Amino acid sequence: MDHPLRSASRVLVYMAVAVLIRGGTGLTAANPSGDQTKQLASDAGQAQKQVVKDPAYAGSEACVACHKESYNHFKQTPMGKIFLANPRNSLETMGCEVCHGPARAHVDSGGDVNMIIVLGKKSSHPPDVQNAQCLQCHEKGMRLFWRGSPHESRGLTCVTCHQVMKRQPAPESVRFQEPLGENRQFVKSTRAEVCFQCHQMRRAQLQRSSHMPFREGKVTCSSCHNPHGSPNPKQLIEATVNENCYKCHAERRGPFLWEHPPVMENCLNCHEAHGSSKHQLLKARQPRLCQQCHDVSDAGPGHTGIPMTAAGRGSHFAFNRGCTNCHAQIHGSNHPSGVRFHR
Repeated sequence: MDHPLRSASRVLVYMAVAVLIRGGTGLTAANPSGDQTKQLASDAGQAQKQVVKDPAYAGSEACVACHKESYNHFKQTPMGKIFLANPRNSLETMGCEVCHGPARAHVDSGGDVNMIIVLGKKSSHPPDVQNAQCLQCHEKGMRLFWRGSPHESRGLTCVTCHQVMKRQPAPESVRFQEPLGENRQFVKSTRAEVCFQCHQMRRAQLQRSSHMPFREGKVTCSSCHNPHGSPNPKQLIEATVNENCYKCHAERRGPFLWEHPPVMENCLNCHEAHGSSKHQLLKARQPRLCQQCHDVSDAGPGHTGIPMTAAGRGSHFAFNRGCTNCHAQIHGSNHPSGVRFHR
């Protein structure tokens, strides 16, 4: 059985199309006559009355009697200003009941919370029922891949991260700043703090000496990841790790005459993206990072930095200075003589 709100929406569309194509009226989309315009408005009003008269719905006015404080907070929010003052479609005219469902039984029972859809940790409804209320409107754009996403499959709800009943954001974070942009009514003051509720390891990594500029407000978690789901690994916005990195580090994209295969394969071969105690977000210090692939014992006689063991044999590891002192263009070189990334 169709939802009465969706049925009313279809009624409006069908009536508008019927009036536009009705033969003998002389009505055109560009210049409708006054009588026909009034008729169309009357038809639309009757369709909305059909929704309002649904006996299962009580109307937002009934909510004010018990929830006056929450109602006053809600009507100051962006969503409240639309639902309660400037609804754009028949669904939004239902106000509070858009999210909480038909409330007539709730009102008649004297406030039984089991008679409406309650959102949040105290709700007795499963996550998919709670999320379905939000997805009535927020089902496209960045939410396109929500169904089946890691967060959806782990039972997270929209209100785990977002709040809609309050106008002011939560207290300001002293550690992480928010990049310029609109606050999407999060439960915390910044998007990073919202993610850190679950991702505690990432919070610790961002406190390291070498870190992405989260604390400085240059980037945030959603600069690289789409928390609502993505067809890409790790909910990345771009198809690969490298494409994500190239959005800021365009000079590393190439193409290069002499390419360094590990670099072209994955930036994470050498770097820890969230934070490291090593210089430049490296996973290990030089020269040990390079020697995970390059054994200096095969570098030929006289290669700088080959130490000797007590037995007089050469070690497999170089020491002291970093490889990039000589191989400076390690990400790739366009110089004709740059085969060794020296220039």
